Amino acid sequence: MKKDLFDLHGKVAIITGGAGMLGKEYCRAFAEASAHVVIADVRGGAAKDYASQISTEEYPKAIGVETDVRDKLSVQSMITRTLDEFGRVDILVNNAALDPKFDTEHASEHTNTFEDYPLELWNESVAVDLTGMFLCSQAVARPMLQQKNGVIINICSTYGVVGPDQRLYESDDPTQPQTYKPITYSVTKSAVLGLTRYLATYWAGKNIRVNALTLGGVFNEHDDEFVRRYSYRTPLGRMAEKSEYCGALLFVASDAASYMTGANLVVDGGWTAW
Repeated sequence: MKKDLFDLHGKVAIITGGAGMLGKEYCRAFAEASAHVVIADVRGGAAKDYASQISTEEYPKAIGVETDVRDKLSVQSMITRTLDEFGRVDILVNNAALDPKFDTEHASEHTNTFEDYPLELWNESVAVDLTGMFLCSQAVARPMLQQKNGVIINICSTYGVVGPDQRLYESDDPTQPQTYKPITYSVTKSAVLGLTRYLATYWAGKNIRVNALTLGGVFNEHDDEFVRRYSYRTPLGRMAEKSEYCGALLFVASDAASYMTGANLVVDGGWTAW
């Protein structure tokens, strides 16, 4: 086996939602693998701050770019900035998404039943979680086609493969409102798999690989009861640590996965194996 199969030296990787909890882990992993990193996030200040943290003499250059993945012009501006800075785009990680457990601004969505789920929340989630992937993939298509190579990785979730176990979100406190995993998260993540397969087959023979990475639950200061329930439901008996997805991500991005496209790599502690 070639020793350089996992080498990303000099590659240019764009990570959307790169200033978020998992996004930061992905950005650092690519930097440690010697790739140039473009941290694309709607929170431009946070993206630039984190880029300055990982841009050291030890790692290749990283830049932060304010990017609203819902906006075609914003996405195109991000691609233009990337090409101006590095001259190419080798890897796109479509990571940006709305998830109430990570985003306190949308935390109230957990209390919305399906019967009363607001249309504006549905539209907002579809715009970020799905349309954002469409726009970013579309924007990197031309430089990747000109280069005659590229890798796109769409971040999915176990709830795009199986339905949410709503029992996880029940409260033992009768004074607290019932909470649910929102309908939008499952539907958009399911659609990510369809987008992945479409693009993989659409670019057949073009040397652009498109794969999905399906992740299980990662610990993010969840309460003890939720952790207990989730762990019981998982064959490995625990939630993931936030760094545990980086190895799989780098594998799919590298030449070690050169014969892999249109696939869905599941890293969920066995959740979907039951």
